[in-house]
Amino acid sequence: MASKLVRGSFLILVGNLVFRVGGYVYRFLMATLLGPSSYGILGLTLPLQGIFQVLSAGGLPPAIAKYVAEYNALDEHALAKQSIFTSLKIMIFLGLLFGLLMVFFVAPWLAFDVFNKPLALYPLQAVGLITPFSVIVGAFRGAFQGVYKMEYILASRTFEQIGMILFATAFVIIGLSALGAVLGSVLGFVLSAVVSLILFKKYMWKYIPQPEENEKFSIADELKLAKKLIFFSVPVTVTALAEMGIYSICTFIMGMFITSSEIGHFTAADPIARLPLVISISVATTILPASSEAFALKSQELLDKYVSMSYKYSMLLIIPMCIGIAMFSKPIMELVYFLRPEYVLGAGALAILVLGMSFYSLFAISASIIQGIGNPKIPMYVLIFGAVVTFVLGWFLIPLFGIEGGALATTIASFLIMVPILGFTFHLTKTTPPYKFLGKLIVAAIIMAVFIYLIPSTILGLVIGIILCPILYITILILIKAFDKSDFEYIRNFSTKFGLISKLVNKIVDMAEKRY
Repeated sequence: MASKLVRGSFLILVGNLVFRVGGYVYRFLMATLLGPSSYGILGLTLPLQGIFQVLSAGGLPPAIAKYVAEYNALDEHALAKQSIFTSLKIMIFLGLLFGLLMVFFVAPWLAFDVFNKPLALYPLQAVGLITPFSVIVGAFRGAFQGVYKMEYILASRTFEQIGMILFATAFVIIGLSALGAVLGSVLGFVLSAVVSLILFKKYMWKYIPQPEENEKFSIADELKLAKKLIFFSVPVTVTALAEMGIYSICTFIMGMFITSSEIGHFTAADPIARLPLVISISVATTILPASSEAFALKSQELLDKYVSMSYKYSMLLIIPMCIGIAMFSKPIMELVYFLRPEYVLGAGALAILVLGMSFYSLFAISASIIQGIGNPKIPMYVLIFGAVVTFVLGWFLIPLFGIEGGALATTIASFLIMVPILGFTFHLTKTTPPYKFLGKLIVAAIIMAVFIYLIPSTILGLVIGIILCPILYITILILIKAFDKSDFEYIRNFSTKFGLISKLVNKIVDMAEKRY
């Protein structure tokens, strides 16, 4: 059972790395080709792409993952199958509805009345073209997640990224500016939808066994199932929108108070700050069906193991990553956007924002656990509170401090939502936080931070830090005996995925284990 979480998290981690690297390539190319002003216009459309995708999906992909995993665990395969098809019908309707609303009503209102930036009209309208295809992709990914076939999610995301980068670059080069960048996203989702459909039709029924008798669902039965899915998905939708709010509210406020070029600097820093979320979202994506399965089987032992592993191994990587990015923010911006040195003006916002992502990472994992055990309203309420806090702080801080004020508002809000969700998670799952392990991680991270402080904040210093800091960090953890025997066993099993370097990993584990 535990191998499902490790394997699934690894594959989603690879997928998120592909998605993140692809996103960086996309943003680097767009930032370079467009320049800060047009890139700022694109930055105003990016949050809306996420918001309208969430509205169109109606929160159903997590519902699909939950009920497919749960019904398969209980051998109710007909319900697992029907959950996918019923959700897909709902999502296609919502995708078409919200796409039309974006094109004909929302985009003109934002461009002329809210942002007072007419050049944003066509890029904002193009966002509406994404939603019909994104909901199809979302439905199939939810089904793949529910049967732990994370490699199918990886495949669909890879094609999405490749299509988006190639088409967007071509459109911008021929002169379509920010509109071309958004159209690239549209065609990326079209390609991903085709790939997801092929994978679903060819392979999925191997993992959702056919029931012994062909169970037919009447309209009343399907409406009953739809009601169950919607009741779960509505809080998830509100949760996702509130999450988007924490990410996006400050960008919208910037659209009213500062120039497109300044928004471009913030947009350049934002994806780098979110790098730690590659790890936490990978774990959160897998822990939702895993915790749902353990809860359905009423196995406290499994639930304890899943919860402990999700926090321990995510924080093992996230804490040093956030510290390193914050302390090397300037050389990172110089290196990533070397063709546009003006983007280094976003370094201050990056240093502040990445610290907030460490808080948000803990929230994301906790929220998925709580959703998996059937309490989706709790993350919803916490995130609504966080969105309100972000808006209030952003409204006052952005006019005073510009993009750094927006980053500070997001970071404070992330901390304020992390604290209560951790309490709810451990209370509801009846598990104990890994205090000892996390305490030792913090000690190792502080020592690493002191070492970084002594290194020059230059590109050369960044290279030195990338080479030496992981060695220092892991060495300290071994010396203070942060790991236990079960950790070493998981690492050995996990190392088989590293191919040629698996022997080296095993030798390091053997040397570390001798100190225990």
